[in-house]
Amino acid sequence: MTIREKLFTFEDPKYRDFQSKLVPNIEKETIIGVRTPDMKKIAKEFAKEESTKDFLKDLPHKYYEENLVHIFILSMIKDFDECVKGLEAFFPYIDCWPVCDQSSPGIFKKNHEKVLPLVKKWIDSDHVYTSRYGMRILMNEFLGDDFKPEYLSCVASKKGDDYYLKMMVAWYFATALAKQYDESVKVIELKELDPWTHNKAIQKACESFRVSDEHKEYLKTLKIK
Repeated sequence: MTIREKLFTFEDPKYRDFQSKLVPNIEKETIIGVRTPDMKKIAKEFAKEESTKDFLKDLPHKYYEENLVHIFILSMIKDFDECVKGLEAFFPYIDCWPVCDQSSPGIFKKNHEKVLPLVKKWIDSDHVYTSRYGMRILMNEFLGDDFKPEYLSCVASKKGDDYYLKMMVAWYFATALAKQYDESVKVIELKELDPWTHNKAIQKACESFRVSDEHKEYLKTLKIK
């Protein structure tokens, strides 16, 4: 049984209808209607199959769920170089936020020094979801012990009108305000983001339980009217 055939055994038309509303830029006909836990099980089942190498090379895929299984499989690869090679081959075919956002390679956690220059390169990409992926990895991996203030500039300097790109910038800064408030609030104070993204970052930070009430009240005063 192929990955596509396996996905169709979990087909749920009602869930497809629900999912299509979350990814309006994807044609409904390309959505099978498979829940994430089932896709992750399929990815785990096929990850070590020899035939999966052909699946990873057979791009573009026809179905939304095939793309998700693809990124889940890539995220399980334990060889750093092989994982990166697979990701960079797949980036041009990522066309929606769930495929971009739902999985991070475990191997990245042990290789921050090797990941960082790649993340910066990805953020600089003109492809929306390659850039978004880079920002998300920077958010997930470099807002803790390995944080440096200069990373904020990598995201703040990313300009573009695409909604999903701007939302990622806002999401990054909302998270940064929760984890590295003293440095990230400077970006907000200096209004380095465009007005929409600036206000969205404040909104998302104020919705977070990880940001103190005191900080939330101050951030509200910084909104651009």
